Amino acid sequence: MIKYRTLLSLISFSFLISCSSSDTPPAQPQPDPTNIVKCTGGKAGIYPCSGYDLLLTLPLDTFDATKGNDSWGWTDTTTNKEYAIMCLNNGTAFVDISDTDNPVYLGKLPTATVSSSWRDVKVYKDHAFIVSEASNHGMQVFDLTRLRNITNTPTTFTADTHFTEFGSAHNMVINENSGYAYPVGTSKTGTYKGGPLFINIQDPKNPKSEGGWGMDNYSHDAQVVTYNGPDTDYTGKEILIGSNENEVVIVDISNKANPKNISKISYPNVGYTHQGWFTENQKHFILGDELDEQNFGNKTKTIIFDFTDLDNPKLDFIYTGLTEAIDHNGYVKNNTFYLANYTAGVRFIDISNINGKTITETGYFDTYPDNDGASFNGVWNVYPYFKSGKILVSDINRGLFIIKKQ
Repeated sequence: MIKYRTLLSLISFSFLISCSSSDTPPAQPQPDPTNIVKCTGGKAGIYPCSGYDLLLTLPLDTFDATKGNDSWGWTDTTTNKEYAIMCLNNGTAFVDISDTDNPVYLGKLPTATVSSSWRDVKVYKDHAFIVSEASNHGMQVFDLTRLRNITNTPTTFTADTHFTEFGSAHNMVINENSGYAYPVGTSKTGTYKGGPLFINIQDPKNPKSEGGWGMDNYSHDAQVVTYNGPDTDYTGKEILIGSNENEVVIVDISNKANPKNISKISYPNVGYTHQGWFTENQKHFILGDELDEQNFGNKTKTIIFDFTDLDNPKLDFIYTGLTEAIDHNGYVKNNTFYLANYTAGVRFIDISNINGKTITETGYFDTYPDNDGASFNGVWNVYPYFKSGKILVSDINRGLFIIKKQ
């Protein structure tokens, strides 16, 4: 009898334990920490947005800087890692953004001379080419493959080459097909009057000057392409589209010793002809004017030219944005125009119906939530060319942002 009761007690106890266990849900695995801030209800944290999430933000004090400016990206084809190159008032920072939950600030290349609010970078053959309006800055060349093996971060880097055959420059343009760099916005009193310089960078660490183009106004910015557009007269030629303060110029620079002006075009209410970019079929050129919002009180204005005939370019139509913000740099990838729109952040504009004279904003991410006024704050540049879909944004006031379409 004692044995039976003991056995019954043990069975009852086991049953209670079993019931108790089944009533308690198993522990759930905790998600890993993440930097992602989803865009929901029109906000990603404090930032107004539509259709784009915030993956990462690194403030300027991360880089020991007080202002941001230009930016570009580099993908290491050996490792497939993605890197942000962030220009600053006092140098250029390099960040491994392959894993935006675990970004690595690798280091900084200090300015070649003094600080400046204007610094610009482009990439060719795994090298960064950096210019600035800092006095006597010249062009810094930095071998990006050095970023693969950095152990002590952040490192203070030195340039691999410091090219000093010109002083200051506002911007850097590179045609990756030809292997030429074109500093623009050089001194107006120089040999080429602020027009583009021609520098052969096919051997990146050994740049060679090959002249320039000084027959037009000061060139603030430009795009240079190996032409493959609808005007068959220029197929295979190296064509420069210069944004030259009060007009757009089209120049055949295939023969560096003998550049040839093809045509020029302007438009109503010119404020400051700032920067533009070809559509991928090279039929249309999309231009931003940097001062018309302030000078004429219009909302963000984007001018679209028809470049079907390079000898006879035409103003096709004008797109008006939704805010009073000033437009800055814009780039095309597939059927999207990525516009750095200062206080209104980055605007994403569908250009698939550009032939029908219609383009439409489809999303935005505003890194400057204070306002959308016509002032020089907020987004300076946007880089949309990472295969991962990450979009690099450099903000004058708040530093580096990485965003991605939902």
